[in-house]
Amino acid sequence: MTIAPVVTSVPVKAPPARAFAIFTDDIGRWWPAGKTVAKRPHVDVVIEPRAGGRWYEIDAEGAITPWGKVIAWEPPRRLLLGWQLNSQFTYDPDFLTEVELTFAPRGAGTLVTLEHRNLERFGDDADKLAGQFGGGWPTFLGHFASFLDNPGA
Repeated sequence: MTIAPVVTSVPVKAPPARAFAIFTDDIGRWWPAGKTVAKRPHVDVVIEPRAGGRWYEIDAEGAITPWGKVIAWEPPRRLLLGWQLNSQFTYDPDFLTEVELTFAPRGAGTLVTLEHRNLERFGDDADKLAGQFGGGWPTFLGHFASFLDNPGA
């Protein structure tokens, strides 16, 4: 069984280096509150800036909930994340789908494209989750674009 990847893009007004930096360094600020997997709301989301780094959220009590790992760190053009949340949105170190982000120059700004692939690895839940991601990822990129394009960001 093969499931088509979820692909979505959003234009932003910042150049690729700034878009990449805000996406990765400030993900905890632009990621919507209440839209993470931990039991308590997040106070930060962290993408460690290197291949092999971790991707996780932190709650107000300091508890860390892992989401996955950094597979490729290629600023300002590309970020490849290993999504290690299974179909129950529970961290599983033996499970992996890929979330690739590219930051392509577009005029004075950037076209940010996200592709979530290998969704067939979710097994019987793959179709359902592909639908959820197909609705969710555009919303999350929209939050990112709004945060980045706000002059106070």
